[in-house]
Amino acid sequence: MSLRLPGQNSSPASGQTGVDVLDYELMAEKAASLGRAGYYAERYLRDLREYEGSAEGRAALLKKTAEAVYAWFIQRELCGMRRHDSLIRDYAIPREVLARLGAK
Repeated sequence: MSLRLPGQNSSPASGQTGVDVLDYELMAEKAASLGRAGYYAERYLRDLREYEGSAEGRAALLKKTAEAVYAWFIQRELCGMRRHDSLIRDYAIPREVLARLGAK
C-alpha cells in the first residue's frame, strides 16, 4: 500500500483533508485485498472441482480451499458485506467446504 502525504494531493482549494486522502487509500486497499481473496478462493474452488487425484491429496486441497473461502468471507465482512448466501450459491461452494467453516 502506498500512502501519500496529505499535502501532496490536496490543497485548500480542492477541499480534501489528510483524513480524506487516508480514507481513500484505506478503501482502495480494502478493495484490492477483497479482490485478491476472491481470486484465491475461486482458484481453489476450481481446483477442487477438477481434482482427480488421491484421497489424501484431495483432503489437503479441501483444507486449502476452506481456508481461502474463509479468508474471502472475512474480507467481505470487513468491507461491510455480511451476507454470503448469494456468494455460496453463485460460486457453488460445496457443503464439505462450508462444513469446515462451521456452517450447517
